Amino acid sequence: MNWLRKLFQFREQSQGDVVKPFLDHLEDLRWTAVKMGVSLAIAMILSFFFVKDISAIVRQPLEALNGHEPLITLGVTDAFMISLQLAFYSGLVLSFPALIYFLAEFVLPALTTKERRILVPAISAGFVLFGAGALVSYQYILPMTLKWFREYALSMGMDPRWQARDYFGFVTHLTIACGLLCELPVGVLGMAALRLVTYTFLAKTRPYAVTGIMVLVAVISPTPDPLTFVALATPVVAIYEICIWLVWFMDRRRAQEEAGEIRPLE
Repeated sequence: MNWLRKLFQFREQSQGDVVKPFLDHLEDLRWTAVKMGVSLAIAMILSFFFVKDISAIVRQPLEALNGHEPLITLGVTDAFMISLQLAFYSGLVLSFPALIYFLAEFVLPALTTKERRILVPAISAGFVLFGAGALVSYQYILPMTLKWFREYALSMGMDPRWQARDYFGFVTHLTIACGLLCELPVGVLGMAALRLVTYTFLAKTRPYAVTGIMVLVAVISPTPDPLTFVALATPVVAIYEICIWLVWFMDRRRAQEEAGEIRPLE
C-alpha cells in the first residue's frame, strides 16, 4: 500500500491546505476503475457486433501470403473464444482515449492549470501515434514477419498451417506492441512535464535507452534481415533523440521562467 500513499500524496501537491483522508482517495480510485471498466466493456460490446469484419481484416495479410486457405481450429470453443479476444483488443483500442483520460483525471489535482490545459491535446496525440504505429505494423511489419516465418518453416521441410488461436494472438500482440512503442514521445514528454525526468537524466541514459529500443524492435519483428531491422529501429531512435532535445528546451524554458527572465506561458 506504500505506492498508493505516495500516489495520493502526489495528488495533493496542488490542493493547498485541503488534505483528503486515505479512504477518500481509495474511493476516487475505485470510481476511476469503475469508469475505465465500463468504458472498456461498452467498447468490447460494440466491437463484438463487428467481429466478423475485424476477423477478415486481421486475416488479410495471411491470405495475401497463403491465399484463402482457412485457419485451423482444434478446440470446440476456439472460434467463440477468438471472437471474444478480438472484441477485447478492439475495445481496448477504441476506448484507449477514455481510459487515458480517466486515469489522468485521477491524477489531475496534482497538475497545474497549464498542465491540465495540455492534457486533452496530449491524449489526442497519443491516440494518433498509437494508431499510426498499429497501421505501420499491419501494413509493413506484419507481412514481412509472416513471410519470413512461412519461408523458414518451408525450408525446414514443414507445412506451415497455422492454428487460428495462435495466428490471431500473434497479430494482435504485434500490432498493439508497435502501437505502444510509438507512444514513446508522449511518455517521455509527459514525465518531463511532471518533472519526473530531466534532460540531464535522459542524456546520461541515452545508450541504455537506445539499446532497449533495439532489443524491443528485434523482439517485435524477429526477422534476420539487417535492412529491415535498421529500417524499423532508426525512426524510433530518431524520435527518442528528438524527445531528448524537446525536454532540453522544456527544462531551459522552465529555468528561465523561475529566474524571471521570461514570462510563463498562460
